[in-house]
Amino acid sequence: MEIFKKVRIFDFVKYSNYGLWVSFILLIGAAVLFIKPSFTPGIDFAGGSLAQIRYQTQAPIEKVRTLLESDSRFKGVQVSEFDSIYELSIKIPHSTALEGENLAPILESVLAPSGIFEIRKLDSVGAKVGEELRQKGIVSLILAFIAMMAYVSFRYEWRFALAGILALVHDVIITAASIIIFDIDLNLEVIAALLTLIGYSINDTIIIFDRIREKMLTDRSNNINLVINEAISRTLSRTLLTSLTVFFVVLTLYMFGGAIIVGFSLPMLIGVIVGTYSSMFVAPKLAILLGFNIEEYHKKESLKAKRAADRQKMRQQYEGGRI
Repeated sequence: MEIFKKVRIFDFVKYSNYGLWVSFILLIGAAVLFIKPSFTPGIDFAGGSLAQIRYQTQAPIEKVRTLLESDSRFKGVQVSEFDSIYELSIKIPHSTALEGENLAPILESVLAPSGIFEIRKLDSVGAKVGEELRQKGIVSLILAFIAMMAYVSFRYEWRFALAGILALVHDVIITAASIIIFDIDLNLEVIAALLTLIGYSINDTIIIFDRIREKMLTDRSNNINLVINEAISRTLSRTLLTSLTVFFVVLTLYMFGGAIIVGFSLPMLIGVIVGTYSSMFVAPKLAILLGFNIEEYHKKESLKAKRAADRQKMRQQYEGGRI
């Protein structure tokens, strides 16, 4: 299936100059956000409890907040609307006063004056468990990056491999910054989204890099800009179809999945856009800026082909008994 019946060659290398400036600005903004206000750790990592309650009428958010804050056991509690005007999310920091207690009856007692409600969800994570989950989440991201680095280093010339890794870091940083912008708690859902994005983004880049390498070996053109422009243009239909398919699936999750999975769906939604853009406008341009020389590449490939032919000739002579 093709979006474009006739392949038109676009000057992606030229547009990449603007793309790099956009990326630079976004990365600077992301760095500022990482410093302040930084991430808000969810209960998965910080420990504590998270309750989701539903009222029969509109939830009295101010009254609920006042009732909880008046109880010393709920110091630092955060109350916010959850998905509708009838539901509230109550985030309770880890407290030694509540440790080991059955939280459900305590909440029912404290919030009894606020009206009739039901507790629809109640999750609790200890401080030690939260710390372990945080460490494992960080380790999983690091291991995923190392695995991708090893893969692309084995598969491509080092400048293209480094460009692919830098583009991948670029995607994860910008997507992570969006978590802060949209005030999403950093939890296991977010980590799952970032891990999924790592696989998606590197796959998108690899498809384009494979096409670039194929063009370099078949056309033997010494104009790297022309090779990159033609390679990306010829994979444009495939890239857009793949990206749009994933985008609409994730968009459906975001629109109809509710607030409960927004920690996964929203970062993925942004990550698909950033990953597709970086595969076309960031990664190939970075390979050029890192000093990739297509003439030297052709010489190395010709030398490899000559050595392979010599080895094949020697093998044939040996098998024919002429050596």
